Amino acid sequence: MTTMAEEGRLLGFVRAMTCLVQVVGADEAQLLAGAAPLMRALVAQDDWLPEAMAQPHPQHYQQHLLYGDPLDRFSLVSFVWGPGQQTPVHDHTVWGIVAMLRGRECSQRFGRDADGRIAAQGEEHALAPGELEILSPAQGDVHQVRNALPDRTSISIHLYGGNIGRIARHVFVPGTGETKPFVSRYSNALVPNLWAGASA
Repeated sequence: MTTMAEEGRLLGFVRAMTCLVQVVGADEAQLLAGAAPLMRALVAQDDWLPEAMAQPHPQHYQQHLLYGDPLDRFSLVSFVWGPGQQTPVHDHTVWGIVAMLRGRECSQRFGRDADGRIAAQGEEHALAPGELEILSPAQGDVHQVRNALPDRTSISIHLYGGNIGRIARHVFVPGTGETKPFVSRYSNALVPNLWAGASA
């Protein structure tokens, strides 16, 4: 059963984000500036995420769609990390905001070196509950993310400037120039026909 906290916080975020995209349109700088405080407010309390969207998988991380804008202007996703789980090195091709809700995760940025190979850039940094990471293709949005806790589940909430579950993007092989296309889709089975582009 959905609690009042779940309905209030999540619905309030969706309403505010919908108003924001209606006002500023596709202006990335204004969207990031307006969405960042909304994301901070959303993860300020850990009492709203539906239990079904907080369950880890024993083999791989879960990407649960919480809301997808009908016009594909944004999507909100819960990432659920079991101990030791991580993403490949990947990009997004749209702007994004990662907000930590529960546990702790680490993010390592990547880019191409002088020889065109994919290599780590800077130090890995950790996100604690309430903290944000901003992603922008204009500034480089290639990274790898992992659960920083060896014995517990971590959960982050991701906001993207499109329907991330059906956007064609890329996985990169570190140390080489190899790039592989992929579409991430969603883990929750209740929404794929509507949001992941699959036929009924």
